[in-house]
This record gives sequence, C-alpha cells and structure tokens, in this order.
Amino acid sequence: MTRISGALRSPLTFSVLAGLVIGALFLLGTGADPVTAYRAVVTGALGADGIGSTLTTGTSVLGLALALAIPLRAGLINLGGDGQMVLGGITAAVTGLYSPLPAPLTVVLALLAGMAAGAGYAILAALCENHLGVPLLVSSLLLSYPAVSLASYLARYPLKEPGSSLPQTRALPDGVALPAFGDSTVTLGLVLVALAAAAYWFTDRRTAVGYEIRMTGLNPRFSAYAGVERRGLTLKLMALSGGLAGLVGAIGVLSFPYRFVDGSLTAPGYTWTGLTAALLAAAAPLGTVVAAFFFAVLQVGGLAMERTTEVPRELTQVLQAIVIVFLAARLRFPRRWFGRRTRESEAV
Repeated sequence: MTRISGALRSPLTFSVLAGLVIGALFLLGTGADPVTAYRAVVTGALGADGIGSTLTTGTSVLGLALALAIPLRAGLINLGGDGQMVLGGITAAVTGLYSPLPAPLTVVLALLAGMAAGAGYAILAALCENHLGVPLLVSSLLLSYPAVSLASYLARYPLKEPGSSLPQTRALPDGVALPAFGDSTVTLGLVLVALAAAAYWFTDRRTAVGYEIRMTGLNPRFSAYAGVERRGLTLKLMALSGGLAGLVGAIGVLSFPYRFVDGSLTAPGYTWTGLTAALLAAAAPLGTVVAAFFFAVLQVGGLAMERTTEVPRELTQVLQAIVIVFLAARLRFPRRWFGRRTRESEAV
C-alpha cells in the first residue's frame, strides 16, 4: 500500500494520470465515451493488428528519445535530431545505392555510414559551442535546416527515381534491407535500438563515466571542480547522440519502402516526441524507454480511436501536451502532493 501511495505521489505518475483525466473530460465534451476511446487506443496499439505498427513506430521514437536523453543527462540540450537523423538516412541511401560490397555487408556499411554522418554533424554543433560560444541548443537546431535541405535536394534531383513524381531516391538493390520479423514491418532495427538502450542503462548505472555525466547534469560547477572536462564531455556526448540519431535515419531507409523519401523521417515528428519522452523521464534510461513506448502507443492508438469513436487522433497530441505541462509545473505544486521527489526526477 505504501508503494502504491508513493508511486501516485511521484511527479511522473501524477502527470500521466492528470493527462488521462483531463483527456477524459475532453472526450466527454465531444460526446464520446472515455472508456471506449481509451480502450480503442490500447487495443488499436497493442492488439494483434496494431502491435507491429507500435513496435515500428516505437523503434524510431525510442531511438530519438535515447539520442536526445544522452546529452540531456548532462544538462545538454540537442535540438538537432531532425538534421542528424535525415543526414544519417540520406548517407545510408547513398551507401546502399553505390556500395560494391555484397548485400549483407552493404547493410552493415550503410548503418555505420549513417551513424558516422549523424555523429559528425552533431560534433559540428558541439564545436560551435566550445570554440565559437554559440549555445548548443541554438547551434544544433540551426544546423538541422541545411542538413534537411541538402537531403531534400539529393532526393529530388541527383538521386531521384526516374519517372517518379515523388521526391524519393531510387530503390535500394535487392537484399540491401534490414531483416524483418516474419511478415511484419518490424525489423532488426528494433533490436539495435534495444541494445543501445541497454548500453545506455549499463553506462549510466554501472560506470564512472555515467556517474560523471549525472553529476554534470546535477551540478556543472561541482563536476568541474571534480575534474570533469566540460568541452571534451560535450563532444563525446554529442557524437553519441548524433550517432544514434543517424542510426534511426539509416534504419528508416533500410526498412520499407527501402529508399529515402523526402519528408518521411521528419513528418512524423520523431525528434520532438523523443525529446518529450526524454524530458518526461528526466533522461533516466528505463524511464526514457517506458515514456517512448507510451508515446508510441498514443500515436498508433490514436488512429484506432479515431476510427472507433470519430474523435480526431489529434487528441492524443493534446494528452502528450497536458502530461508535459503538469510535469513541467511539478516544482510549483505543494511538496506534500508529491512527498520527497525521486532520485530520477532530481536528475535534471
């Protein structure tokens, strides 16, 4: 009973429950049954017909959430996920189209090339902060625009599929694709992202580097006195962050429809959903995984809710916003509502 009471007092749990309650009020206002609507979200996202889409969407959401959580753990905000992801995707597409290696080796090379492109571009943003004094939040965001524009140009002109009216590259050669599980759209990319999550958890909880990252996020001045070199740490974390974002882009290209389609990686808003998940979990490894899966369920289940109740799926975006508003305001609520804040919520 004490555990349940403590969980309800945590800012994260309270924010999610508050979002669900207010969402139910919105549903009542539209004349819909909240129970039916929420059941449609759950069954539509986790049922036999929707679990594949949820895992596919969750691969990208979780990948970006981890990419942005890694620097956020140290108090660094990387807003360049779109640019790093798209650059990784177009680099993987070019590698897949022109690599002379056998198909399996080309897939590996395309994944590594996508990660390298994303990491290199993220390092550029870190260098702007370290040597030019441009805040990372600004440099990473602004550098996204030329990367997205470059990828768009390549997909629309030099690499465009002949005879197609769509802004997309030529299809990758036969065999240059990530293996899928059965007849679903879920690919090996999910395993790669899960391994990245496991590595992040192990580093964060079991290594000295993880301790330095957490301490830098909690108190940068103290970590500097303790000997943590801020510039070097920024470069390393941004390289990891960009590499993961580039991996997500490469996974998107090496999965259906096996080509780079202009806008397909940025239109779903994976970067901002991932950032929301990382913020919601205070960049904690396990919390980030749970939050990313929660948002993937909302995103996929929103379509089922729209079909079942005729309530627009945009309501799920409203739910996300409400959760974040309550979480962001947690410090202004009376402390007795939450009791002592958890160690995870102190991490940012």
